[in-house]
Amino acid sequence: MTANTPIISFASTDLILEIPSTVERQARLHSQSFSQPSSGYQAYLNELCLGAVLPWLQEDFTSPAQVWPNTTALSSFWELVNGTAVTADATRFILVPSENIDSSELRVPQEWVDLPSWAGDYYLAVQVEPDDGYVRVWGYCTHEQLKNQGNYDSGDRTYTLDATEMIADISVLTVVRNFCADEVTRSATIQLPTLPQAQAQNLITRLGNPEIITPRLAIPFQLWGGLIAHGGWRQSLYERRIGLPEQRSVIQWLQSGVSQVAEAIGWGKLNMQLSAAGARSVEEIPPGVTLSRQLAIAGQLYELLITPQGEPDAPYWRFELRNTTVGAAIPGGFKLRLLTEDLQPFPNNEDIATTAVEQLYVEVALEPGEGIVWEIEPLPDNYDREILKF
Repeated sequence: MTANTPIISFASTDLILEIPSTVERQARLHSQSFSQPSSGYQAYLNELCLGAVLPWLQEDFTSPAQVWPNTTALSSFWELVNGTAVTADATRFILVPSENIDSSELRVPQEWVDLPSWAGDYYLAVQVEPDDGYVRVWGYCTHEQLKNQGNYDSGDRTYTLDATEMIADISVLTVVRNFCADEVTRSATIQLPTLPQAQAQNLITRLGNPEIITPRLAIPFQLWGGLIAHGGWRQSLYERRIGLPEQRSVIQWLQSGVSQVAEAIGWGKLNMQLSAAGARSVEEIPPGVTLSRQLAIAGQLYELLITPQGEPDAPYWRFELRNTTVGAAIPGGFKLRLLTEDLQPFPNNEDIATTAVEQLYVEVALEPGEGIVWEIEPLPDNYDREILKF
C-alpha cells in the first residue's frame, strides 16, 4: 500500500487516499506550535490533508505540484485560516479539509476566494479521518462557481457551494486539466488597498493577543485581508501570537547569527570567521560580514546579498543580486526593488538590467528599527514577502 493508494470505496467517484504514518506523527508534533488548541488542531487536519493529497497531485499532473508559497510559510496560514494552496504551473488548487462527514456542501474561507493573491482555480473538498488514517476527496469546484453559484455567509465569512453544484468525479479534474486548457476557472477579484504601516502594526499588536481565538473575524474583512495578504505582516502576526521575539532583525543576524526562522527560508551569514559577537550596533559589525540568501529564478540559482557599508557615523546598506554560477550574468529584464514595509517606493529604490549584467544592486540608508521589503522580477520560486528590520 502506497501513500496515495485508494484504500476504501464509498462511492465510485470518491478518491480515498491513505495518510502516511510519518505524516501523522509530524502533524501531531507540529500542532504544538500554535497559539491555541483550536488553531493547532486546524493545522493538524491541514497537514494530514496535504500529506495525503499532494502526492496524488504530483503523480496525476504533468507539472510537479508544490505548496504555495512554500512549506515554511504554512504555519502562518494555518494559525489564521483553514486551507492550503498547491500550484502546478499556473494552476492553483485550494485544499479545504474538514472532519465533517456531511458532504452536502463545501465551505471555503473568504480569504481563499476574495484575496487576489490567494485565490485558486480549483477547490477540493476533503474529508479527513485521522483515526482511520485516510482522507476522502469527494468533490471539486472552480473559483468561478464559488463566486457565481455559491452563497456567502457573513457570520463566519465563508463561501458555501451545494454538493449538487460540484463535480463529484475527481477523475474529471485530470481530464479537464489535460484537454480543456481554455476552461474559465476564475472570476474577477478586487485588489484590496495596502494598509498604512502604523495601522498594520496596531492590528498586529491587537490581534497578536492569543486570547483572541478567531482573529480573522475580529475586524472588517477589508482590514483583515489587507493585513494578511502581505506575507511579512502575516508572518509577524503568527509569530506574535505564539510568543516569538523579532525573527528578522538584520542587525541581530549580523551580531549573533541568523535566526532559525530565517535559516529555514535560506538566509545565512558569510565570512563567519569574522565573529561579530559582542557588537551592539552597525558601527561595531566587522567589515566583510555579509548576509546571503540563495534564490531559484527561472531555472537558475542566484544569490541575494546584504552588506553594511559606509563610515561608522553614516552607515548604509547594499542589497545585491548575483548569479551563483561563476562568470554567469543576470539576464536583461531582471529587476531588484526595495520597498518600505507598507510596500511604498522611494527614490532610487530599484535597479533594472536593460541588458545582461554581472550584478544588480540598490543602496539605502535606514533609520534604526526601520523595515524593508525586497522584490525581484521575475519572482523567485517559493517567494513570500518578508520584512527585514534594521
